[in-house]
Amino acid sequence: MRPEEILRYPARILSQQQREHYFAHGYVSVEDFVPAEILSELQATTTSFFEQSRKVDQSNNVFDLGPSHSAADPLLRRLKSPDERSDIYWKFTTGLMADVAADLVGPNVVFHHSKLNFKWFDESDTVKWHQDIQFFPHTNYNVLTIGCYLADTDMNNGPLAVLKDSHNDDLFDQYDAEGNWTGMLSDDDAAGLDQGRVDYLTGAAGSLTIHNARTLHYSPSSKSPLPRPLLLNCFTSADAKPYTAHPQPTSNTYKLLRGEAVKWAHHDPRPCQMPPDWSAGYTSIYAAQAGENETSSETAM
Repeated sequence: MRPEEILRYPARILSQQQREHYFAHGYVSVEDFVPAEILSELQATTTSFFEQSRKVDQSNNVFDLGPSHSAADPLLRRLKSPDERSDIYWKFTTGLMADVAADLVGPNVVFHHSKLNFKWFDESDTVKWHQDIQFFPHTNYNVLTIGCYLADTDMNNGPLAVLKDSHNDDLFDQYDAEGNWTGMLSDDDAAGLDQGRVDYLTGAAGSLTIHNARTLHYSPSSKSPLPRPLLLNCFTSADAKPYTAHPQPTSNTYKLLRGEAVKWAHHDPRPCQMPPDWSAGYTSIYAAQAGENETSSETAM
């Protein structure tokens, strides 16, 4: 669906101004959105998984760990596929988050994937400038990610940052000069970005960040010794069909969460770069951007 078609549907949960900001600029932030009771459940569940990561000494299909991770000093970079790890996460995805998605992708909402990223006072936690859609191309760009801060987030602990209006610019090449997938812009491309268009999306715990899959974004390193968790859910319109295999499907992948299935795919004529063959699996964007496992296809969203 096109933005003007989506905006003709009554808003479920966002304001019309917030919806218009998203379509105009490629992102929107919503402060203090999640009710305290739901936020508390999410935080407690996340703390439980953090403690479980102490018992793991290397990355696996649940935890992505930083190089210095240990039981005494855990460095959990990502909880993979939280939608399958706890009913608390999945209930949040299919409840509030699906309603938010419907306001921005239209009434027919499909779940794509989820992840829970942590920021640490560690050089491996920087997420460099990149766009999401090259990881999982679709027939159109009605694809977005909704992040929920589970801790108060300011410039001290690595907020998500976006480049305003970049969803309307051309997509970047996220392979290096040797043809290796890096999942990020080259240093030269990143240096050429207009820093005057950068918006740092800070907010209290329970605030949302929402960005389109074409929107350039990154997050700076944290200066805080405490982890900053960001729960992310990706949704698509039902008329946005994937061109490539899903990198890490779960039992919930492509579930219709709102509305009804469609008979016709919508095709956006703008081209999209294709990713590597993900059939061998992947670890995380941290690993891809740091060059870990760079000789394999184990890279990430």
